[in-house]
Amino acid sequence: MAYRKKDIPSDVDPAAPWRDVPQHRPVTYRVTQYPAGTHIPGHKHQRHQLVYAISGLMVVRSEVGRWVVPSTRAIWMPAGMVHAVDCIAAVHMRSLYIEPSFAPQLPAEPFAVQVAPLLRELLQAATLIKGEHIEDSRDGRVVRLLLDELHRMDVLPLHLPAPTDPRLQRICQHLQKHPGDDATLLDWSQALEVDAKTIQRHFAGELGMTFGQWRQQARLLAALERLAVGDKVIDVALAMGYDSPSAFTSMFKRQLGLTPAAFFR
Repeated sequence: MAYRKKDIPSDVDPAAPWRDVPQHRPVTYRVTQYPAGTHIPGHKHQRHQLVYAISGLMVVRSEVGRWVVPSTRAIWMPAGMVHAVDCIAAVHMRSLYIEPSFAPQLPAEPFAVQVAPLLRELLQAATLIKGEHIEDSRDGRVVRLLLDELHRMDVLPLHLPAPTDPRLQRICQHLQKHPGDDATLLDWSQALEVDAKTIQRHFAGELGMTFGQWRQQARLLAALERLAVGDKVIDVALAMGYDSPSAFTSMFKRQLGLTPAAFFR
């Protein structure tokens, strides 16, 4: 079944998972589970956060765009950035919270990442730490190695940047609602009564990609949401505007390095 906004039940208090996390530790951990359709309203943390989806799929939104985060991937969210989360499929997550002053060199921008095997095992080991992090101890070395691995995270192309220009907003909002729409740049130029070169220049300057690249990214993320809840590749391909499953699979593999089947394995 395709995800629909009306399926979302009552909002979750975004502060609830944080209340029982020890505040005196520079690095803390939390394991939580949310049913499909859960919405966590916009909120921010005083600490950096790495949210690892052990299973399920999350859509994370902030003022700079949105990310689709499937199982076995994670999102890095820097301290102070307001973000909201929708759980498209039931999500089992591990959250890592880091005091910024404890690791000042960590990234200040949000992004989705591939969780390498070593990082995955370190996150698992970190959840078992109960006491203080004594530097010269096994727990202290786990924390230090974990921080080292955070500097080596592989960024995934799972981000869709959000425009501020009202004309681009109109285009982008429409394409997110109707990812299969094949209207050309010229079509939009005529609809908005704006020169096509002007639209393209704003896409490049504000979003760092062309109109075609942005639409392809919007289709990729919309496809991930549908595939995560079990929709068939052929149905998703046609809904995204592709002529065949093979054309869609080719785009998917080119962008993410894996076929849809392998990506969700």
